[in-house]
Amino acid sequence: MHRLWHLSTIIADLGDIFVFIAPITCVPLIVAVIFSEWNMLLPMLSVPLTFYLIGMLIRKLPRPQRVLRLSTALCSVALFWFASAMVSGLPFMLGLHMGFTDALFEGMAGWTGTAFSMMISLETAPHTLLFWRSYMQWISGIGIIAFAIAMSSSTGLSRSKIFRTESRDEPLMQGVLSTGRALWKIYGILTFFAIGLILFTGLSLWESLNLALAAISTGGFTLHEGGIMYYNSAMLELILIPIMIAGALPFKLYYHILENRRWSLFGDEQVKLFFIFVAIGTAVLAYDLVFFNNLDYLPALHQGLFMTVSAITTTGFSIANIQSWASVTILFLAMLVFIGGASGSTSGGIKLHRVMLAVRALLWWFRRLFVSGKVLLPFRFEGRVIPKATAELEVAKNMLIIILSVAVIFVATLATLAVIPFYFTSFSLTEIVLVVVSAFSTCGLGSGYVSQDMPVISKWIFIFVMWVGRLEVIPVVMLVMAIFGKQE
Repeated sequence: MHRLWHLSTIIADLGDIFVFIAPITCVPLIVAVIFSEWNMLLPMLSVPLTFYLIGMLIRKLPRPQRVLRLSTALCSVALFWFASAMVSGLPFMLGLHMGFTDALFEGMAGWTGTAFSMMISLETAPHTLLFWRSYMQWISGIGIIAFAIAMSSSTGLSRSKIFRTESRDEPLMQGVLSTGRALWKIYGILTFFAIGLILFTGLSLWESLNLALAAISTGGFTLHEGGIMYYNSAMLELILIPIMIAGALPFKLYYHILENRRWSLFGDEQVKLFFIFVAIGTAVLAYDLVFFNNLDYLPALHQGLFMTVSAITTTGFSIANIQSWASVTILFLAMLVFIGGASGSTSGGIKLHRVMLAVRALLWWFRRLFVSGKVLLPFRFEGRVIPKATAELEVAKNMLIIILSVAVIFVATLATLAVIPFYFTSFSLTEIVLVVVSAFSTCGLGSGYVSQDMPVISKWIFIFVMWVGRLEVIPVVMLVMAIFGKQE
């Protein structure tokens, strides 16, 4: 009985969220009308209808009269993301007759912003579903930004007002909605400029719109099976680089520019570290492509820059045949994908903020080993001194997330490798590591393992890994504990 009461607390706020998102998912219906794809109206209409009906049903459930804890809110977010992926897969089942697993995979890839796909042929797919894929990644991009902002209200490290709610007892999604208007304005402006930039390459408005939605959300879905290489345009590839970067930078910077008219791009440590990684990654990949793949300097530099940005922003666009790369190059690319972009951005990975905090924490711990226990060494982060109690708590949570992330990737890699001998023989260990890391970091870069022909068990492994990785492990762990754990 207590478990049911606890679960009812978890889903209490989901009704309002589902009802809120239902009209937002009606936009693809406009595309169906524009392209006269009347047979797609009902499959596409199933999404907003399902969201609305489920939302209204949940609203009628009794709501516990008690303060919503952060752990409960995290469970709600995890449940919402999985439910959204399931509902979003309905058009693929009804419109393309895809199986449940493949449709859920496509929905999860869309909602997590991962460039992996189970669609058999993009060239013959309806325009409505192609747009729905891009649109899913776009709306999930703003959703993960809002989630990151709401999450930072529980930390003592954040000092920006946009990253904090007024009360620690405020429900998580209310904190999201409190900054929603500013975020939508910023996101819309960035998307508008992205569409305009891509139009300069000579692509149609249709192509530009879909590429812009996928690039600014660092999602990576494209309209063609050849991906970005289909267009064979160096100009397009160069233009996509700043768009991907814009999606991977912390949105608090854009907020300050919009609200305070204050340009402070390189005043943020995450931004500095981001461009340092881009420079190092470009140099290493270019060198490896020249040394191992015998490319000329300019093509190697071009590929190195684009693939580095695509990896660290976790967008998943590709202009190279990764399977032909040396193993050491693939592992380096996997490291960039694992790190990801800035906290409070649309990108995946463990985030630059966590890398910075982990490095500072290690240095702080080692420094404390060489001084007397009576000496109080301050912990400095982002230009200010953090109280010892706050620092130790936040550092512990930060290291826990990193350790759990590595553990999930390790277990998922072992599980994937256990299946491979029965189905595939042409994929190396480094290639499998890359696709698993790519799924966890919601990137989508890979060497061809992820396809319609992969075993069903592998598809479910990747569905789970994408879900866990997008929400940075903890919300999913909290949900599993709430369902199967012992209730206090």
